[in-house]
Amino acid sequence: MNKVSVSFEELKSSLMLDEEFRIEYEKLRPRYEVISQIIEARKEQNMTQAELAKRVGTQKSNISRLESGNYNPSLDFLIKVARSLGKELKIQLQ
Repeated sequence: MNKVSVSFEELKSSLMLDEEFRIEYEKLRPRYEVISQIIEARKEQNMTQAELAKRVGTQKSNISRLESGNYNPSLDFLIKVARSLGKELKIQLQ
């Protein structure tokens, strides 16, 4: 059986040609950028989701849902997560 592998960037480029997809992607971009930054910061510190949850004062399942995009966190929660990672949350309106 031959497996064809496609990179995420190739798939994304292809999907972005669809205007409806592109509009929805742009709506969700800020959420996924924050999620990516949280995951990257956690991994840079060799920290597990459970360790981050303990620092934040929440359940591991909440961190898992946040990182998967299945959780709409409050601003206060994001601030706690950022501080637990030694970071500062900055929000801009442009």
